[in-house]
This record gives sequence, structure tokens and C-alpha cells, in this order.
Amino acid sequence: MIAHHVLFWLKADTSEDQKNAFRKGLESLEGIETVKTFHIGTPAPIERAVVDTTYTFSLILFFEDLAGHDVYQVHAIHKAFLDEYRSLFDKVIIYDAE
Repeated sequence: MIAHHVLFWLKADTSEDQKNAFRKGLESLEGIETVKTFHIGTPAPIERAVVDTTYTFSLILFFEDLAGHDVYQVHAIHKAFLDEYRSLFDKVIIYDAE
């Protein structure tokens, strides 16, 4: 099992309409056949020194194996998402775990 956790920081001047469109773009990634589990989130209202709440969106995907992850990376839906929304990212951090 591979977990692919992506944290997105959108640019400060991103409008609510753009954020809504971005979320819809994230939702499109669930259509990739190798995605087994899918979750989109925003920072939870938890105030602890060890909790980072500075990001805009969290995306967590689970794949059966590394091959499934690799299919996702080059999939047309993923590439279309990046092409359309990359300009809104200020920062992205990815954590992959097995």
C-alpha cells in the first residue's frame, strides 16, 4: 500500500471561486483507476504546537502498490489537473509512505 499525501498552499490572492474550482480539480483525481482511497481536506481547527494549519488543501490518496502510484503520476487526469491549477500553488509538499 502506498499513501500519497499532498499539502497545497494556494497563493494569498486566490479568490473563493478559484478555491472552489481547485477543489473540483482535486475531486477529478478520484477518477484515476488506480486510486483506492481518496480524501480532500482543509486544516482542522486544532491548536497544538505540533500541528501545521497553514496549508489550504490536503489531498490523501492510497494506491495498492507503487505501480498504481506510477500510473497516477502520468495519468491524463493528473496532468490536466496540474496544467490547469499549477498557477494557483504557492507551495506544495508531498509525503509518500509505504
